[in-house]
Amino acid sequence: MNLNRKGKALLVLALVAVVGMAFRVSWNALRDVASAIGADNTAATLYPFVVDGLMALALLATLVLTDEGDKRFALKVLGTYTLASLVLNYIHGLVPELHGASVDWGRLADWDPANYALVLLATSLPVGSIYFGSDLVAKVLHHRPAPIPARVANGEESEQIITNRSRADLVESTPAPITVAAVRMPDPVAVGFVKSALPFKPVRAIAPAPVPVSAKRAVPATSARPRRATGTVPVAARSARPKRTPAQLLDEARTVTAAWPTANVTAEGIRREVRTSPANARMLRDTLLAERAATTP
Repeated sequence: MNLNRKGKALLVLALVAVVGMAFRVSWNALRDVASAIGADNTAATLYPFVVDGLMALALLATLVLTDEGDKRFALKVLGTYTLASLVLNYIHGLVPELHGASVDWGRLADWDPANYALVLLATSLPVGSIYFGSDLVAKVLHHRPAPIPARVANGEESEQIITNRSRADLVESTPAPITVAAVRMPDPVAVGFVKSALPFKPVRAIAPAPVPVSAKRAVPATSARPRRATGTVPVAARSARPKRTPAQLLDEARTVTAAWPTANVTAEGIRREVRTSPANARMLRDTLLAERAATTP
């Protein structure tokens, strides 16, 4: 069940009230014990704060500290002072004389060994509070909380981000390798005789040597797509069109550009129409422009 802010505040107030009432009950017993060991009225009044107050401080330090060693130390202090407060409250209930302050000073039990132990416990608690309390405060002041990792949206990483992290970086999966099917070699032809139409003696056909099964290798599949010519074209594959002389090229250029305006007489246009090299096209352009300039009045 989730509590809202108001519900949490009421819960904290109720807890503080219960702790306050419990402290008041323990305060009465510890004050009487302090008076029995020789404390004056002011010291006896402050004595419960020394014992139960350090318990509260140790509890807060346990909640704040994150180091395992410091947390264990705070828990030990909390447990020790809780047990000491319990023993002193128990003794207060067993000795009725403590209630009316009629007991002799330094007398908390009839049996001497028990009395010495109880007096030592009651008198050592204030000194222990100074030592352990100072140590706990120093640990809390020097404590550096661990950085809280950044969260997405409502404090937790979304499921979509986790899914994206598990995906591969490639946009497309690697294509499967192409396996070329093995082409089985034809079986050897049986030995026979070749019948010739000529009146010569029949010649025995030579049968190919049998190929062991283990020696048969896969023949790569041939592609039906024609291959592009790369490198230098062989002489046999070249066009049979004869090479034209400069005079022939000039005559063809004059014929093609006869109706062209002078602005359209360019090397690129001549090269496309006459089908010649860019160098020849520039030479023809210069010649035709010179002729037109000479004939223009």
